Amino acid sequence: MKKRLTALALAALLAIPAVTFAASKNPLSVHVLNQQTGLPAAEVEVMLEQKQGESWKVLNSASTDQQGRINALWPARPFAAGDYRVIFKTGHYFAAHQQQSFFPEIPVEFHITDTTTPYHIPLLLSQYGYSTYRGS
Repeated sequence: MKKRLTALALAALLAIPAVTFAASKNPLSVHVLNQQTGLPAAEVEVMLEQKQGESWKVLNSASTDQQGRINALWPARPFAAGDYRVIFKTGHYFAAHQQQSFFPEIPVEFHITDTTTPYHIPLLLSQYGYSTYRGS
């Protein structure tokens, strides 16, 4: 009995760092960089949506900070597998800088399968093009 309690206590202590990490780190982040200036794109509105059947449900929205980042885009709810998209509202960003843009919104659809790992979606942006990938 004593050995079993010791083993359970050891297992609980080993699990604490993983639980603490999971609780303190938001599983979804984005980063927007302006390729034309080489600088972060601040104040870009980003919406997170989840696909439900043939429609999309808004889960959260935020704007990039001065480093062009949103470090916590996932809402306060359990991280779940499924189909999602982030929509970068780039038209507003370029209008604020008195520039035209061909893409007023950039939707990036992605599929979450592993809910034990974080997801990062960078966007490299210019007035007439963009590039994105799964970052880390």
